[in-house]
Amino acid sequence: MWLDTGRTNVHLGCFRSVDSNFFGCFSILPATELVPGDIVEVSVGCKIPADMRMIEMLSNQVRVDQAILTGESSSVEKELKITTTSNAVYQDKTNILFSGTVVVAGRARAVVVGVGPNTAMGSIRDSMLRTEDEATPLKKKLDEFGTFLAKVIAGICVLVWIVNIGHFRDPSHGGFLSGAIHYFKIAVALAVAAIPEGLPAVVTTCLALGTKRMARLNAIVRSLPSVETLGCTTVICSDKTGTLTTNIMSVAKVQDDTKLLFTLLSNVCVVESANRGPVVSEYSVSGTTYAPEGIIFDSTGMQLDFPAELPCLLHMAMCSALCNESTLQYNPDKGNYEKIGESTEVALRVLAEKVGLPGFNSMPSALNMLTKHERASYCNHYWEEQFRKIHVLEFSRDRKMMSVLCSRNQMHILFSKGAPESIISRCSTILCNSDGSIVPLTADIRAELDSRFNSFAGKETLRCLALALKWMPSIQQSLSFDDEKDLTFIGLVGMLDPPRDEVRNAMLSCMTAGIRVIVVTGDNKSTAESLCRKIGAFDQLIDFSEHSYTASEFEELPPLQQTIALQRMALFTRVEPSHKRILVEALQHQNEVVAMTGDGVNDAPALKKADIGIAMGSGTAVAKSASDMVLADDNFASIVAAVAEGRAIYNNTKQFIRYMISSNIGEVVCIFVAAVLGIPDTLAPVQLLWVNLVTDGLPATAIGFNKQDSDVMRAKPRKVNEAVVSGWLFFRYLVIGAYVGLATVAGFIWWFVYSDGGPKLPYTELMNFDTCPTRETTYPCSIFDDRHPSTVSMTVLVVVEMFNALNNLSENQSLLVIPPWSNMWLVASIIITMLLHILILYVHPLSILFSVTPLSWADWTVVLYLSLPVIVIDEVLKFFSRNPVGFRFRLWFRRSDLLPKKDLHEK
Repeated sequence: MWLDTGRTNVHLGCFRSVDSNFFGCFSILPATELVPGDIVEVSVGCKIPADMRMIEMLSNQVRVDQAILTGESSSVEKELKITTTSNAVYQDKTNILFSGTVVVAGRARAVVVGVGPNTAMGSIRDSMLRTEDEATPLKKKLDEFGTFLAKVIAGICVLVWIVNIGHFRDPSHGGFLSGAIHYFKIAVALAVAAIPEGLPAVVTTCLALGTKRMARLNAIVRSLPSVETLGCTTVICSDKTGTLTTNIMSVAKVQDDTKLLFTLLSNVCVVESANRGPVVSEYSVSGTTYAPEGIIFDSTGMQLDFPAELPCLLHMAMCSALCNESTLQYNPDKGNYEKIGESTEVALRVLAEKVGLPGFNSMPSALNMLTKHERASYCNHYWEEQFRKIHVLEFSRDRKMMSVLCSRNQMHILFSKGAPESIISRCSTILCNSDGSIVPLTADIRAELDSRFNSFAGKETLRCLALALKWMPSIQQSLSFDDEKDLTFIGLVGMLDPPRDEVRNAMLSCMTAGIRVIVVTGDNKSTAESLCRKIGAFDQLIDFSEHSYTASEFEELPPLQQTIALQRMALFTRVEPSHKRILVEALQHQNEVVAMTGDGVNDAPALKKADIGIAMGSGTAVAKSASDMVLADDNFASIVAAVAEGRAIYNNTKQFIRYMISSNIGEVVCIFVAAVLGIPDTLAPVQLLWVNLVTDGLPATAIGFNKQDSDVMRAKPRKVNEAVVSGWLFFRYLVIGAYVGLATVAGFIWWFVYSDGGPKLPYTELMNFDTCPTRETTYPCSIFDDRHPSTVSMTVLVVVEMFNALNNLSENQSLLVIPPWSNMWLVASIIITMLLHILILYVHPLSILFSVTPLSWADWTVVLYLSLPVIVIDEVLKFFSRNPVGFRFRLWFRRSDLLPKKDLHEK
C-alpha cells in the first residue's frame, strides 16, 4: 500500500513481491485504516504511519530520521537483517521503521507490526498519562508556612485578649461586656494586620514579573509556579543535539596526503608534497552555522586571501558541490540559512562556499556584495553550471560511497565521496596541494592518511568523508561500480555538530552554583564523550569511566551500584524514552530537583515527570505541551540564566515574607507591650487596618522588582526540605519586629511624657490612666482621649516599616552594595505611601475618619529618630549573616528551621 494522511482512497496499480512471490495491489489509504499485517511502501519524504518491519528494499539504502523518537543527531541506516542484540533499545532495531519518523533516503516495503497505542509513540503517550503532577517546592513550603503562621497568629490574638481581661472593667468602656467586645475588636484587627493576606497576590506578581524577565532571556514559561522551581534545581538533564550543540553539521577537518587543513568547523587534510614524504600542515576555517561565511587560516594563523588557488581546496570545492544532493537556501522570514537534505552534504556545500572561486582577484569581497539569497549557493551554482552531470551512482551500504560523472569542455570527470576506508582503498594516486601534481599513493602516504583518519574518527569523534576524482574517457556516458577504482585522492573531511560557544561558560556557572549537569542523548558514547570534553562537563574529572554510562550498562548494574552511579553520572547515552523517565524518577528519589530538557515526542514523558520540563522552541508540539517552559533559542545558556532568575524570584519572595512578618510582629509587639505596661491603647483598630493597607500594598509588591544579588549563582541550591523561614531568619524577624513594636510604643509614651505639646505626665500616671476618673489629678482625664499620641505611634509604625522595606532590597547584601535606587519601583511606592499617610493626617475629613491629627515638625523629628535605627539594626544582622560566627545567636535556635519538614517527592 502507498500511504497518505488524507482521506481519499485512490487505486494506483499493482506490484509483484520479489521476496514473497505474490501479486497484489496498492492504493492510497488514510493512516487510521492501517492494521497489523498491511504492507506499506515508503520513499523519501514519507512520514512513517505505524511501526513497521522492513521486508524488501527497493533502493541501495534506506535512511530514516528518527530524532523525534531517539534524539539521534543524524539519520539512521535501516536494513533487513534481524536484530540479535539482547535488551535492544530503539537505536538497535535497525530493521524497524518507527511511527512518526521520516524517510530521508531510499525506498522500501514494510509490514505493519503495531498501530496506535501499540507503537513506540503510543507507549510514550501511555507513559505521559501515568504521570501525575506534583506541587512545586515553593507551593509546598508556602502551604506549610501558612499553616504555621495561622496557628501562631491565632495563639497571639487569644493571648492579647486574655492579657487585657483586667481592663474589661475600665470605666471608659462602660462595662465588662463592652470592654470584652472592645478588646475582641482589637484582637480581630490585630489578626487582620498580622496575617499577610497580600502574600498570594505578591507571590503571583513576583512569578509574573519573573516570567516577563525570563521571556527576554528566550525562556517562555508555560506554568507560573515552575519559575521558582528553577531556583532550587540541583540537576539539569540536558539533551545534547541542538541544546548543547548548534544542531548544524559542519566540516571540521580536511586532509590530503601532503598537507592537513584543520578548520574550526572544517578540518581538511590534504597532501602538500610527497617528494620528501608526506607533509602535514593545518588550516582552520571560522564560522559555526550554515551561513556561507568563514575565513580560512593557515597553520601560522595567517589568513588565506585566495583559498581556491590551492589545488586540493579547489578540487574539494568542486567535489563538494557536484557530488551532492542537498540544498542550501536563505530564509528571509527567519533571517538565517537553512538546509534541505542530509546535514553532512549541506556541510560540504558550505565548505565549497567558504573556499570560493578561482581566477577572481576580488574574491571573496565580491561575494559579500551579493544578496543573502544569491550568496547562499553562489559558488555551488557556479560549479553546477560549469559541469554537466551525466550519471550518478547512488550511495550503497556495501560500497559506502557515492559517485557522479560530470562533463566540462569535452572532458569527463568522476567525483566520488564516501567512507575514508572505502575511498582510500580505491585510490592509486594523490593530488598534491603545493603544485597540483599527481603522484602515486605510496604505503607511507597511505599510512599517514590512515593515521589521520583514525585520529579524526577516534579521538576527535568526527564524522569523516574522503573525496576523490578520476578523469574518464570523453565518450563515456554512464558509470558502473568497476569505474570506482584507480581514483585520485583529494582530501579527507571531518565533520561534527559543534558545541555552542556560550555552553562552556554556562557549564562553569552551573558548577559554581552547585548544579550538576547530566548530558542525556541517544547518540553513541564516544561521540557524546568528545562533546562533553569540549564543553567542560568532564573538566573536573580525571577518569570519567565511572561518570559515563550507556542505558544498557546502567540497567545491568545492581540497585546499589545504580544509586552510586546516579550520584556520579555526567553522561547518559544510547537512551530511549523510558530511560529518560527512569532517570528522572531515580534522581527524584534521591531528593534531587530535576530539570529535564527535550524536543522530541520521545522526551514528553520525562518532561512531564521532571520537576521542571524544558522543551525546545524548535521541538515538537507534544514536547512543548508536556513542558513547563520552552526555550525559544534552544540554548543551554538560557537555562542557566533562567535558573538565576528563578533563584532571584525565590529570594524576592522571601524578602516579601520577611518584610511582612517583621512588620506584623511589630504590630503584635506594640499591642502586647501596651497591654503588659498597662498604658492606653497605642493604636485604634481602624489605624491598625490603615497601616496594614498602606504597608501590605505598594511597598510589598515593589519588593518583587528587586534585582538579583551579585552572588546569586555562587550559592549552592537550597535543599528541598529547607523551610521558607529558617531559624536564623526567624530570629532576624523577631529582632526587627520587636524594635518596630517598641519604637511604636516609645512614640506613644514620648508624647505623654516628653513632648512640649503634650501634658508631660509622670510615667506612673500614664500607667494608672484607667483610675483617673476615681481620683484627683492635676490634669484632665480627657487627655487620654487625645488623638496626638496614637497619631505619633501610627506614623512611627508607618515610617519604620518604610525603612524596613529598604532593608529588604537584599537578604544579606548591605544598602551600601545595593542602594535604594537599584529598585526605583520600591522608592516610588514608599513616596506614594507617605503621601497617602500625609493625606489622612492633614485633610480634615480623613483625619476624623482615622482618628488622627496633624503633626508638628518636632513630632516628625522624633518619628524619624525612632524609625531610622531599624536600618542600623538590620545592617548588623546582615553582617552576621554574611560573616557567620560560631554562635550567631544559635544558642536558642538549635534546629535549622522552625517549620515542619517534608520530602519534596513522596515515596
